[in-house]
Parts: sequence; structure tokens; C-alpha cells
Amino acid sequence: MTDPMADEALQTYDRFVATRDEIDKGTQPWSALADYFTEDAAYIDPAWGRIEGREGIRNFFEVSMTGLTGYGWSTPENWTMAQGARLVSQWDQILGHREDGTPWMVPGLSILYYAGEGLFCYSHDMLNMTHVGQTMRDMDWKPKVKLNRPPREPNRDVSLPPAWVHLAQ
Repeated sequence: MTDPMADEALQTYDRFVATRDEIDKGTQPWSALADYFTEDAAYIDPAWGRIEGREGIRNFFEVSMTGLTGYGWSTPENWTMAQGARLVSQWDQILGHREDGTPWMVPGLSILYYAGEGLFCYSHDMLNMTHVGQTMRDMDWKPKVKLNRPPREPNRDVSLPPAWVHLAQ
């Protein structure tokens, strides 16, 4: 049995990942990912919390990633699955490599809802920020420029945008 919505979501996510890979290589800006979201989308980041609207998401990518680009980091996908409008992806955040060649790695998970027409209306990234911090300390990582810090009290609302609640059914 085929699931046309899931198939379309997977194809769109493949394009999203290809764009993210280009960003990892430094050939596109982080803001390019915002083009995969609806005007009223919600993006949930583990450190920055809920970001609303395509332009808010675009700004978030640029502000939050300042100082974190240009280190050869990558985000390889391990698996992705979709059912209807829901898509779940498990990926690794590779933060560099040890002297023996093994990666400094933190696993992550994303839940997205597909709204159709090549756009997602929701993305919730889950990453253990304690693991990220410990890995960066173990690496003795130092940014090349000043980083922007997430808000002290981010919005932790993880609900779907009101116009898309029906996708959770």
C-alpha cells in the first residue's frame, strides 16, 4: 500500500537534507533551510526553543549558527521514515574527528510535519545539549568568532501551529 503524502514528505526531506549538506560544505547559507517551511511554521530547537514563521526561522538559522559554521561539521542521516504527514529522522551531529580518526559525535532526532507543496509546517529537533556541551569541552573547541547565546528562558511550546493541528490526527 502506498502513502502518497509520506512519499512526498520523504522526497521533500531528501531535498532539505541535500540543502543542509551544501550548508555544511559552506556553499549555501543557513537561511536557505527556511525555504522548506510554511509562512506559519514552528521550529523547535533544543537550546533556542520555539521559533515561529518562515522569516523567524530564517533569522533563527542565521543568528543561532553564527560562529558554528566553517569547522567541517556535518549532519549525516542514519534513517528517515514517514507515515502520512509525519516524518521522523535520526541523524548524527559530527563535530570533528579525534586524532585516531573517530568522530566527535552527538546523535539527534527530528520530528517534522509535512504540509504539502514541498513545505513543512513543523520541525522539532531533539539533541542532548548536555552531551553537546561535554563533547565540545572534551574537544577543547573554541569558536573563531563570538557566538550568539540562546535566550535564558526560551519558549518551550512544542505544539503544532494552529492551522496544522489536524495533521496530528
